[in-house]
Amino acid sequence: MEITRITLRHIKMDLLYPFTTSVGTEYDKEIIVVEATGKSGKSGWGESVSIVQPMYNEETVQTNWHIMNDFLIPLLMKAPINHPDDITERFSFVRGNFNAKAAIEGAIWDLYAKEKNESLAKVLGGTKEKIEVGVSVGIQTTELKLLQQIENYLQEGYRRIKVKIKPEWDIKILKSIRKHFPQINLMADANCAYTLNDIDHLRALDEFNLMMIEQPLAHDDIIDHAKLQAKLETPLCLDESIHSAEDARKAIELGSCRIINLKIGRVGGLTESKKIHDVCLEKGVPLWCGGMLEAGIGRAHNLAITSLANFTLPGDTAPSAHYWKKDIISPEVEMKDGYIYLPATPGIGYEPNLDMIEEISFRKKTVDFENSTSKSCDSQIQI
Repeated sequence: MEITRITLRHIKMDLLYPFTTSVGTEYDKEIIVVEATGKSGKSGWGESVSIVQPMYNEETVQTNWHIMNDFLIPLLMKAPINHPDDITERFSFVRGNFNAKAAIEGAIWDLYAKEKNESLAKVLGGTKEKIEVGVSVGIQTTELKLLQQIENYLQEGYRRIKVKIKPEWDIKILKSIRKHFPQINLMADANCAYTLNDIDHLRALDEFNLMMIEQPLAHDDIIDHAKLQAKLETPLCLDESIHSAEDARKAIELGSCRIINLKIGRVGGLTESKKIHDVCLEKGVPLWCGGMLEAGIGRAHNLAITSLANFTLPGDTAPSAHYWKKDIISPEVEMKDGYIYLPATPGIGYEPNLDMIEEISFRKKTVDFENSTSKSCDSQIQI
């Protein structure tokens, strides 16, 4: 596999509905779309999942552009890549910056699969033909509005409901949900909104028969989560705390969680995602794939990794129409009876709509590996 060109395009898409968590509300999404072109003439595609503010983690869209342009792409140009797994070692010079690494690595994985004429799911080792779909419900302005949204999603066929919680939007809300929907697969995502001082408060959530409570404590913690898990019947799920297979191993051995939410961007790409999958499989800890409000390219990567055997719980892999008036891929990701059927076509299985991507791009840079040149184009669109 020989890479001849990397193109970065910075786009902005409006969400259909605002999405609120304990750390803030998002109304739109800025995305860096990465295109990796090979000597074969084929292109692979990746997508940065960072947001404009360092709220979920320390990365932003602006830092992603800087790290990709000034460090990661030059590292790729130093020598050929034989296999996408090689990229982890190549990028090890750069600490952290997992979202930026994952975006470029994802594009190269897609290119690799296309040049092998196989689906991305297959080259990753996936075995599934379809995956169960869950949905994440943000914090709403009223309890009634939340219940109505859940009812709508259940009618659409979603197989798991995740609700965002925070202090004063938790026990009363979950009690109401369970009263109206006693049998649904329900989980709560706290996005680091609690501390160990809230142990007794969090123990009250045991009565609601939740699938899990996701990341209730600090974003970088695995010690206090172990103390909390020992006091709860409900399984804890770690999200923000897990950046590598080593993090997963340590958290599991400490008893910090019984479930792990994997996000490709959070852990630096598909290669590390596979390693985390294997650790969890060996330890008997189930996985599910979380979402970062991805557009179609990032969503296609999520579907591919979810095809691996130990992704046994429904993920945040809702179809395109749940988030966007029009997605940047064709066909769009669609759900049928609570499942998304994995494409068998080469690569991610969805074709990026290049005309649309170009139309909504306000910054673009192409780096030509063969001639060691780069071209930039910045428009005057205000964001």
